[in-house]
Amino acid sequence: MTRHETRTGQILKATLTGTAAALLLGLAAPHATADPGPAARPAPPAPPAPSAPSEAARDAAHEAAEAPKTLDTLSRFFAREGAVTKAAADPRVPGDKAVPVYYLSPDFVAGKERAPIARMEFLASRAVSADGQEASLWSVRQGGSWQIVNIATGDDETHYARVGADKLPGGTVFHEPQINAWYVTNGARVLPLDKDARRAVGAGGTTTAAYQQRVHKEYGDKLPGSAYAKSGKAGGFAEGAQGPAGGASAPVESAASPAGAGGAVTVASSVAGVGALVALGLSGVAVVRRRGRRLG
Repeated sequence: MTRHETRTGQILKATLTGTAAALLLGLAAPHATADPGPAARPAPPAPPAPSAPSEAARDAAHEAAEAPKTLDTLSRFFAREGAVTKAAADPRVPGDKAVPVYYLSPDFVAGKERAPIARMEFLASRAVSADGQEASLWSVRQGGSWQIVNIATGDDETHYARVGADKLPGGTVFHEPQINAWYVTNGARVLPLDKDARRAVGAGGTTTAAYQQRVHKEYGDKLPGSAYAKSGKAGGFAEGAQGPAGGASAPVESAASPAGAGGAVTVASSVAGVGALVALGLSGVAVVRRRGRRLG
């Protein structure tokens, strides 16, 4: 056998060996790659948007905020600490419509199917005094007309409505009162609008499903009808509970608004998270619901 023939045989043998190995690997490959892992689960459907008030309701609530009786109460409200005299307060209510204010929904916390993430609690109007003080007027429909039931220092409600519209046009701005956090959602994601919300869901926000899991873990045992709620403890969704430290409601005199406006609102139990709106009693006593300085 020549040297050339020997070399050719070695190459042929190596080729055949390599081919056999490749065939064996090919037979084994399906066992290594046949199971790609469980299929990704489809994302749950986004919850529906909460019900929105009619334009007539927003107009009527704004008229209630501008009523002479309301403005007189506002004058006393702004003068309560001597920063300005009642006569010099000269309150006004800018804009032409009240803003719907949504709070985290107990049904969403409970995980009820197709529950909106938030529900409307009241309509809010921003008020300002001659010396620059700001307040939020809360309106609900009572006895066929819109009534101003609370005055709160600052303008959180209208402020975050504007911030949320800029951040996510067409989204729903809502409040998680248990931690005083404000968010905006498009149904698929929840985005933070202030420092408390960023602490809860991160600067980039979170999915609606992940948010639901978080609030269910935090408040699922504190919903209406729970032992927690029946005990009358503060926080969670207990009805008629005292709000957070330093948070008292501000019941005010009623200012009647046009009857027949659509979009009835009731002050739901979640409002207890920021101060009980019980006995809003038309007493004319302005007990100020203070807020911390906004850093959002």
